[in-house]
Amino acid sequence: MSLPYGIFSYNNAPPRMGVLVGDSVLDLKVAASQGFFEGIMLDTVVFEQPFLNDFMALGKDTHQAVQQRLQSMLSSGSFEVSDETIFIPYPQVTMHLPIRIGDYTDFYAGIEHARHVGQMFRPDSDPLLPNYRHMPIAYHGRASSIVVSGTPIKRPHGQYLNTDQQPVFGPTKALDFELELGIVIGKASELSQPVSVDQADDYVFGFVLFNDWSARDVQRWEYQPLGPFLGKNFASSISPWVVPLEALVPHQIEGPIQSPTPLPYLQAPEQKHFAIDFEVSLKTAEGIETVISRTSSRHLYWSIAQMIAHHTSNGCNLNVGDLLATGTISGTEANTYGSLLELSWNGTQPLQLSDNTSRTFLEDGDTLTIRGWAGKSEQRVDFGEVSGTVVP
Repeated sequence: MSLPYGIFSYNNAPPRMGVLVGDSVLDLKVAASQGFFEGIMLDTVVFEQPFLNDFMALGKDTHQAVQQRLQSMLSSGSFEVSDETIFIPYPQVTMHLPIRIGDYTDFYAGIEHARHVGQMFRPDSDPLLPNYRHMPIAYHGRASSIVVSGTPIKRPHGQYLNTDQQPVFGPTKALDFELELGIVIGKASELSQPVSVDQADDYVFGFVLFNDWSARDVQRWEYQPLGPFLGKNFASSISPWVVPLEALVPHQIEGPIQSPTPLPYLQAPEQKHFAIDFEVSLKTAEGIETVISRTSSRHLYWSIAQMIAHHTSNGCNLNVGDLLATGTISGTEANTYGSLLELSWNGTQPLQLSDNTSRTFLEDGDTLTIRGWAGKSEQRVDFGEVSGTVVP
C-alpha cells in the first residue's frame, strides 16, 4: 500500500498533514490525538504544520516508523474508513503546496528530449552537445513561482522575435508544458561536502509529478548565452502528494548503458532507475479531453543518484525542502514525447485533438494534466495528477 503525504485543509481549519488512502484523506493530527502514534519518538505537533519540511527533517527512521504504524493500523482495521473524524472524503478537502521550497534545480536528464531539441535547432550537427553524456546538465530555477496542482497558469508576457525577426514584448504565443519528475530533498548536506552516488538515497524523501511550463518563443530569444530565464520562471506546477522513496523500491530497474563510462564520482555498482509511467491529457475550454502522450521514466539517461552526486560535487549543499526536477521525459516515438515542442515538432506538425481541432502550443482555456503511476494491481503506486488551466 502506497501512502503519500500531503498538506490539506478542511472546514476552514488551518492546513495540516494528511495521507491519501483510497478516496479519502487520513488526518494525521486527529489520528495522533487518538494515540495511534504512541511509542514513536516524535512530537506529534509536526502533523499540524502547513508544510512537510519539519516532518521530513525527522529522518528516515521516523518516516519508516510512521509508515509502518499506518500500514499496520490500516491492515488490522484499527482505522474505520467510515469515521469522518479521521478519514475525510477527498472531494471535501483543499490541497496545498506540500513543501516549503528553498531552492529548485532543473536537470536535463531525458536524453530523447535533448536529442529531439538538438535535431530541431542544430540539424547539421550532432543533436547532443559534447558534454551531455559526461555529466547531468542542469540550471537553477525559481522556487517562488512553483505552485500546487489546480492553480491557474496565467499566460506570461515576455520579449520574443516577431515574424520580421524583430524583438517585441507581449503575451507568449508558444506556451508549452514539460513532463518531469520532481525529487524532494528530505535531508540537509554539509556545505563543501559532496554527496556520493551511494549516499544519495539518504537525501531523498520522495517524489512529485512536475510540470515546468515554458514560453518557447521567449526562451528561444533569451537563452543564449546564459540559458533559461523568463521563458521558464513564471510558473511550474507540482502534484499535491509526495510519494515516499521507499514506496518505489519495488519498481527500481536497471538504468541505460552509459557510454562513455562516466567519471568515477558518477559511477555506482548499479544504476538504480525507476519504472514510472506517465500520461498527458489536454482538455480544451469546451471540455473535450485528449490523451496526447504516454511515456515512462525509463527514458531518463542520468539516475537521480547521479543528479544528486553531480549537484553536490563542487561542495554545493542541499537543504530540506529543496526540489530537483529531472527535465523533460520523452520516449522515441511521437506519442511518447513530453512537450508540445516535440509533439508538434516546433509548430511545424500540428497535433490533432479528438474534437478535430489542433494545437501547436497551448491556447487560453486549455487544461493540461499529467498523471503518473508505477506498477499494477496491488503493487501500484499512484502519484495522482498535476493539472493547470491556461488563463489570459
